[in-house]
This record gives sequence, structure tokens and C-alpha cells, in this order.
Amino acid sequence: MRLPKTAHTSRPWRIHEIAGDFHVEDVWALPTPGGPDDLALLVDQFANGEGDPVPSPVGRALFALRWKLGALFGWDDPSDGLGSRVPTLRDRLPADLREGARGPDLKAVPFTSVYQTHDEWAAEMANRTMHGVMHISWVPDGSGGHRGQMAVLVRPNGRLGSLYMLGIKPFRYLGVYPALIRSIGREWRKGATAREAGAA
Repeated sequence: MRLPKTAHTSRPWRIHEIAGDFHVEDVWALPTPGGPDDLALLVDQFANGEGDPVPSPVGRALFALRWKLGALFGWDDPSDGLGSRVPTLRDRLPADLREGARGPDLKAVPFTSVYQTHDEWAAEMANRTMHGVMHISWVPDGSGGHRGQMAVLVRPNGRLGSLYMLGIKPFRYLGVYPALIRSIGREWRKGATAREAGAA
């Protein structure tokens, strides 16, 4: 499910013109098969889904440890967040995106929506270690259908941020992303079943 970074960088996404000083950390294929116009359904799932955003016990333990460390070292103080330490990426939006759909903020994790189009959605968060973007796009799957794709873009905050991102890398790959992507797939299948039943 993990993809090369070119799966993101080779496509003409609007995020490239907005977050050119961020680097692509990860790109993942999402198990969310659908039609060409289904990104809005996936965005709604991210924002309002009932599934646990960190479904595995290992993932929950890692996030609990992260929040405790953040509290101990002051990584998550409001003064280090969006609009304080770093300006929101919404300040960089061209007029058409600023006037278009903003998209929903997430309830379960601290991401604020930046913009939403027909085939991409970006949400951001910031703390003392980094400024990050979750970019969800809707791409052809090579078999006549479409699916979601998730890219994580990061701008580390100095040496602390670079060391932090390096330190959490194995935990992201082993304990967080695989379980998260499985959960996204389960929620998508549940939603598809419900939509089919509603249409019957």
C-alpha cells in the first residue's frame, strides 16, 4: 500500500503551488475503490466517520506516549500551533481556492482543513516539532475505477523537528499507518454497503 513519492509529486495537484517548501514524507494507496466523483465521500468519512482513527492497541499506545511527551516538553502549546508559530496555509491560497470549498476540520485528530476540490483535500496541523499537511487525493486505480491516495507533507521546525521525524519513522511504518489504512478500508466498505442498501 505504500507508494513511491513520485505517485504524489508527478500529479498536477494544487498543493504543489501552496506547500512547495514542504517535503513529501509518505505516500499511501487507500483501499477505497469508487467512482470518479467519490472524493467527497472519503473526506466525509475522515471528518465524521465513527471508526477509531488509531485502531490498533500499539498505535493507541504510541499516540498516548506522544501526547505525554508533548505535554512534558511543551511541544503542543497553542503558541506553537497554527496562527502562532506558523501561519496557516490558507494564507497562501490563490483566490479560486480561497473562495472555493474549505472542507471539514477533523474531530478526532488536530487537523484543520485548508481547501477541498473535486479530486484533492488538504488539512494541516502544527506544533513545536513541525508543520504538517495531510493531502487526500482521488486517483485512477489503473483498472477503470478510482481510489483514494494519502500523502503526508512536512516542514520540520529546525533540528528538533528533523530529529523528531527521524525518531518516529519506524513507529509510523510499523504501528500507525498499516492499522490506520486498514481502518480506513473497513469504514469505506461499511459506508459502501450502507449506500447500496439505501439505493435499493
